[in-house]
Amino acid sequence: MLLALPLLLAGYLFGSIPAGYLAGRWLKGIDIRQEGSGSTGATNVLRVLGKGPALAVFLVDVLKGTAAVLLAKAVLEPLGVPLDAGGTATSWVMDSWVVAVGLAALAGHIWPVWLGWRGGKAVATALGMLLGLTWPVGLACFGVFLATLSLSRIVSLSSVIAALALPLLMLGWFHDQALGLRWPYLALTLLTSGLVIWRHRSNLARLLAGTEPRLGQKRAS
Repeated sequence: MLLALPLLLAGYLFGSIPAGYLAGRWLKGIDIRQEGSGSTGATNVLRVLGKGPALAVFLVDVLKGTAAVLLAKAVLEPLGVPLDAGGTATSWVMDSWVVAVGLAALAGHIWPVWLGWRGGKAVATALGMLLGLTWPVGLACFGVFLATLSLSRIVSLSSVIAALALPLLMLGWFHDQALGLRWPYLALTLLTSGLVIWRHRSNLARLLAGTEPRLGQKRAS
C-alpha cells in the first residue's frame, strides 16, 4: 500500500506526457487541440503535421503505456511474488496493482493535467500498456488494427475493431498457453475496450453517417 500511490501517480504522469501537443507547439507553434479533430493523438498529428511527427508521437504514446507497466513490474517483483505466477491471492493483488498503474497511464493520456484535462483517445498508449503487460496479446491486437486499417483506411474503425477483439485475444492467449485465467488482466481488457470505444463515440456517429474520413482525406469541418 505504501507503494500504491507513488506507482499510480507515476503511471498517470507517464501517460500525461503531451507528445502531440508538444509536436504542434515545437513544429508549427500551434495548439493541436484547435486543429483537425482536436485530439492530441497521432492520427490528428498526421493530418495536421505530417507522417514524421505522427510516427514520433505514436512511438512516444506507445512507450508511455509500456513504461508505466514495466515500472510497476520492476517495483513489485522484488517483493517476492513473480508477476507471471497466477493462482495465489498475493499474485492476484500484484496483478491488480500492475493493471491499476496501466489504467492510470491511460487516464493520464486522456485527461492530462497539463492540458486542462483534454488529451487523446488512448489507443497508442493502450497498445503500449498491453505490450508491457502481455506482449503477444498486444502484438495480436495491433495486428487486428493493421488488418482492418489496410482494408478500410479508417483509423477510428480500426481502433474500435481492435478494442472489441482485445478481450477475446486475452482469453485466447491464456487458453492456448494452458495458463490459469488472470482476472485482473481480463478486467483490464474489458475496461480498456470500453474506454476506447467510448472515446470514439463521435467517430462512430460519423461512421454511421458515412462522413468519417479515410487516411489521406481531410476531416470534414
